Amino acid sequence: MAAIGAPLFPPGFSLVSAILAIGTAFPSSRPISLGEKGTRYKKDGEKGLTPFAEDVELESGRERLRRFFDEAKDLTRWGGGPPRWFSPLESGSPSEKLPLLLYLPGIDGTGAGLTSHLKKLGKMFEVQCLHIPVMDRTSFRELVKMAERTVRSANDRFPDRPIYIVGESLGGCLALAVAERNPDIDLLLILANPATSFDKSQMQALFPFLELIPEQLQLSCPFILSLMAGDYSSTFKASTEKGLPPQQTVGELSKDLLTMSSYLSVLADILPKETLLWKLQMLESASAYTNSRIDAVKAETLLLTSGKDRLLPSQAEGARLNDALQRSQIRKFDDCGHFLFLEDGFDLVTIIKGVGFYRCGKVLDYVSDYLPPTPAEYKKLDESHRWFAEITGAVTLSTLEDGRIVRGLDGIPSEGPVLYVGYHMLLGLELSPIIRQFLNQRNILIRGIAHPLFFNKYRKGQTPGLEFSDILRMVGAVPVSGTNLFKLLSSKSHVLLYPGGVREALHRKGEEYKLFWPEQSEFVRMAIRFGAKIVPFGSVGEDDFGEIFFDYNDQMKIPLLRNWIKQLTEDSAKARYNTTGEVANQDFHLPWIQPKIPGRLYNCFGKPIETAGWKQALNDREKCHELYLQVKSEVESCLAYLKEKRESDPYRSIFSRLMYQATHGSASEIPTFQP
Repeated sequence: MAAIGAPLFPPGFSLVSAILAIGTAFPSSRPISLGEKGTRYKKDGEKGLTPFAEDVELESGRERLRRFFDEAKDLTRWGGGPPRWFSPLESGSPSEKLPLLLYLPGIDGTGAGLTSHLKKLGKMFEVQCLHIPVMDRTSFRELVKMAERTVRSANDRFPDRPIYIVGESLGGCLALAVAERNPDIDLLLILANPATSFDKSQMQALFPFLELIPEQLQLSCPFILSLMAGDYSSTFKASTEKGLPPQQTVGELSKDLLTMSSYLSVLADILPKETLLWKLQMLESASAYTNSRIDAVKAETLLLTSGKDRLLPSQAEGARLNDALQRSQIRKFDDCGHFLFLEDGFDLVTIIKGVGFYRCGKVLDYVSDYLPPTPAEYKKLDESHRWFAEITGAVTLSTLEDGRIVRGLDGIPSEGPVLYVGYHMLLGLELSPIIRQFLNQRNILIRGIAHPLFFNKYRKGQTPGLEFSDILRMVGAVPVSGTNLFKLLSSKSHVLLYPGGVREALHRKGEEYKLFWPEQSEFVRMAIRFGAKIVPFGSVGEDDFGEIFFDYNDQMKIPLLRNWIKQLTEDSAKARYNTTGEVANQDFHLPWIQPKIPGRLYNCFGKPIETAGWKQALNDREKCHELYLQVKSEVESCLAYLKEKRESDPYRSIFSRLMYQATHGSASEIPTFQP
């Protein structure tokens, strides 16, 4: 069936990433099974489906640190005794509907590290945190056995529910050890700067020093507190971006320093000298124990590493673990310190969503397990792509029931299921404006069917840019399959389809605006089955932004490039089955493009085609093919209409648009031709 590329055009994208964003075809030969519950949308009256989840405001780094110490101070009152689990959220009895999340703390042992993330995590998980009392001297191996008992008990109670283990620093070693000992249990590990590289840590030098200093001095506390506070330059940078005067910026920094000094006594209670010595010894044994067994870990693993970790060489260690583990992926945070969960702007839930790491059952269901972005998450994505919208000045038109073409999306159906079937411009240039305008104007999230390459999370070879893939998954893309399309339509979603797929978006010289659709009518029968409205659309403007001067045919004549193309194609999962000709599984390649002074992008959505009355033709191949050809003809008509009408657009050039904004304000909508 149809194809989709990446939903948002990323800032600073590479051409390789852009190529790999190209969607692909629907494999009509794969079996189709009944889907489960649909995307968790809320009704929004005339605006149709609201894609946004409930928003939770993120706290600043300083507020996170304050909350951590407030919570840790309460937890230290538990005194001695064995380690214990506690639930930081108000909840009833354990539920098989939500996965269990076990948090294993770092060197502090309090279990309060996720305090600022709990509101969002509590909507997705049943959360339990491990607290290791200050005076407890349980060995690392005993901690492993304790966590193992908890994991096995939870698995016995709900065997079909995955168990997440979030391990921070020391907790990362603990999580890996538990996973190695329980390969038969469905575990997903999230490791933040795991301490498997402790033998290379600066903390090694503290051993002899700590043994000599008196208990009263607690000279190690300021060092550890500085690690938790992170880089003060971030405060200065944030103040500068807000336009605060120098005096106010200095005042903010002074206030931070005074606040931090007040935490020293709490930190001294959490990590007195003898406890710190014990924890450092435990880190040493934990690192050695875990590294000797790392090759046997089979659990799915997400590695989160910091670039400014002054305690451990976390990014180098993350790369090593990513190579050693069987099913791992990694995300790097260059400006963050060791205590990642306390960093300003770090959002664990957003990371889990973007990586596609959340599931409620044994197998990830890209439709029912999908968590829509919160308003804050979408706002951040939208702002990061605003530059592309300003450069392209996209014009979007739609067609009303009476056939009139109007600017905007008033002609788009509010209720699904809807299939948007169109032409895939070079490198998917049309995608970002379409996705943004549907969300901003109509509050509709289009679910795209993307190439499987974006969902091969544990492939260690060539993969598209990580940020690019994460954005793709955040806005609801699913890997191409008959089952996923079935589930999307059964949940009344709005789905974006490109029958031309890779062949259309990676076309050769002189092939712009030429449709490369398969002979068989792939998507029509599925649309009829669910009574989906089909909205044909065309997109033009690629020839105003660049021109291909070195295409696939040219590259295949050069041995080095030919081998690169073949290798990249072999590393990519096939997306089309039983298809021949131009639109069969295409070789991935990088077309060389000569940039032009930017023109303007145009999208025109035709009149929706009703399929509700076509049920009797569901098994009539000729009738279905007739509808297929009608949709194709409508797409070609949209292309022809836009190519003609754009000639009369006085603001087709970026210079004329800049002049208009200079005189009318940057927020003003720039006019175009009369539809």
